[in-house]
Amino acid sequence: MKTEPLLDIHRIDVYRGDTQVFADFSLQIERGCSTAILGPNGSGKTTFLKLFSRELHPAAGSKGESWIKSYGRELWNVWELRKRFGIVSHELQERYLAGTIGREVILSGYHSSVGTSVRQEFSREQSRQAEEIMDRLEITRLAERPFGSMSTGEQRRFLLGRALIHDPEVLLLDEPTAGLDLKAAAGYFAILHKLMQQGKTVLLVTHHIHEILPGIERVVLLKSGSVLTDGPKPDILSSPWLSRLYDMQIEVHESQGYYYAVPNMDFTPPSD
Repeated sequence: MKTEPLLDIHRIDVYRGDTQVFADFSLQIERGCSTAILGPNGSGKTTFLKLFSRELHPAAGSKGESWIKSYGRELWNVWELRKRFGIVSHELQERYLAGTIGREVILSGYHSSVGTSVRQEFSREQSRQAEEIMDRLEITRLAERPFGSMSTGEQRRFLLGRALIHDPEVLLLDEPTAGLDLKAAAGYFAILHKLMQQGKTVLLVTHHIHEILPGIERVVLLKSGSVLTDGPKPDILSSPWLSRLYDMQIEVHESQGYYYAVPNMDFTPPSD
């Protein structure tokens, strides 16, 4: 029996204010297939993220039949839907108050909130699970430290712990190593690689191809609000496709499952 796609977007129009980001946009993300959405700034990646989490909705009155479905359904209690995936993003990181302690960052995932409040109660089992996650991510020693006094890498681990609190099927990662130094990024990659080996599906949104983990199978190239192409990672992370995506000549190199882009600075794009 064929499973319903994780996300099925069909012929939608999407606006951010007065600006149309997507016009007649369609894309399917299959369950169990770790996928990267790659594109330059302004390509629609942030809008795609917000569609996935139902922070944004398509415009009414799109031409023809249009829909956005998650797990085969259009209508969801948004809080129930969000328990099925965990989000780690720079935007979420910036929303946390500097005084929020590490343990509260993890626990806030139970309510999909930013921090905790006195009205929120947590069971002994929930607290135990938070402790277990901090141990897995090697951040237990930071449990009582204020979020604002942590390094960017430490903050990112706590957000990952928050994302894992419901044991979600999918991890939605928005440029996960932005702001991390080389050592912190390598440690974060190691954690994500292990989670993927344990069965987590990753949906990665980025403009850096070096963030595309070896376990990611499919790559979708977004350009100016449209899908330029998509397919198996080795086919898409190629010099011809990336050169078209970024409008410059790019050489692609691969090492140990990671891909790297080297621009040709002497290349002059053709004039229109």
